[in-house]
Amino acid sequence: MIVPVECDYMSRTATFEVFRDNAGEWRWRLVAGNGKIIADSGEGYRSKQGVQRGIDSVKRSATNANVQFVTDT
Repeated sequence: MIVPVECDYMSRTATFEVFRDNAGEWRWRLVAGNGKIIADSGEGYRSKQGVQRGIDSVKRSATNANVQFVTDT
């Protein structure tokens, strides 16, 4: 399953790629228009519905996400 998502800051469309890992769980990765992976699920999901909910959550949350620079202490 490949779900395209438009990104204003990129000249091409980024794509959520959905795949099964070696443990048989579903995962996603967000691939930029230049082919580089820019984000991933960080966890496996038992079902396609679960991985879709994870993608939907990222799409909703990232729209209004703040940027916080963290410095070493």
